[in-house]
Amino acid sequence: VSLRWIKLPPVWTNSRDHVREVPYMRYGHSAVLIDDTVYIWGGRNDTEGACNVLYAFDVNTHKWFTPKVSGMVPGARDGHSACVLAKSMFIFGGYEQLADCFSNDIHKLDTTNMMWTLISAKGTPARWRDFHSATIIGTKMYVFGGRADRFGPFHSNNEIYCNRIKVFDTETNSWLDSPPTPVLPEGRRSHSAFSYNGELYVFGGYNARLNRHFHDLWKFNPVSLSWRKIEPKGKGPCPRRRQCCCRVGDKIILFGGT
Repeated sequence: VSLRWIKLPPVWTNSRDHVREVPYMRYGHSAVLIDDTVYIWGGRNDTEGACNVLYAFDVNTHKWFTPKVSGMVPGARDGHSACVLAKSMFIFGGYEQLADCFSNDIHKLDTTNMMWTLISAKGTPARWRDFHSATIIGTKMYVFGGRADRFGPFHSNNEIYCNRIKVFDTETNSWLDSPPTPVLPEGRRSHSAFSYNGELYVFGGYNARLNRHFHDLWKFNPVSLSWRKIEPKGKGPCPRRRQCCCRVGDKIILFGGT
């Protein structure tokens, strides 16, 4: 890892068809890497609204393209999560533009045939929410945090911030019930989450009810179902939300935030 930035060449936009291959400016989208392709889905801006077109970026050729997809394409939304297991991308939650409400659906995109599937999940689902995190460890998806509404899927300005882990088993398509844990991080949204050595890490985020940004680092063990606050050495990042964190080997690269 050289820790050096490289500016990619500008996108050629001479034809109208090529312009459609490039995603418009947005926030609240997701980006995942499968093999040598970055898949960007969802997100919105105040001019174009929300999006449900799948965009792909080839990291070798530095070219955008829009794969042809089939199946049940999720409705346009932002603030959802995306995580990868094998060759599939799992989308959970977010705020749906057409329904004008929070979601707790799970959609899967199989990139071997580019087919979308709405998963019929068993068990008690995670609450409707947006700007949460979902992280794959083994064959399970661990959902943490996010913004929800106290009274249901519709936004009534009664925000709540869940601080309990919700687990989805991708092999049985079931939401699992987890016992309460004595030590919990504050509920938050727009945080970062990543896995390392079979454990889940959460950094930063924001809680509007507390009017507080965070810069704490927590670790969750899925075997003991326990949280532990990490006290890193050195000068850490300032409190923030909407940053991105990527794991490269045994290091975390953090960028941005507000």
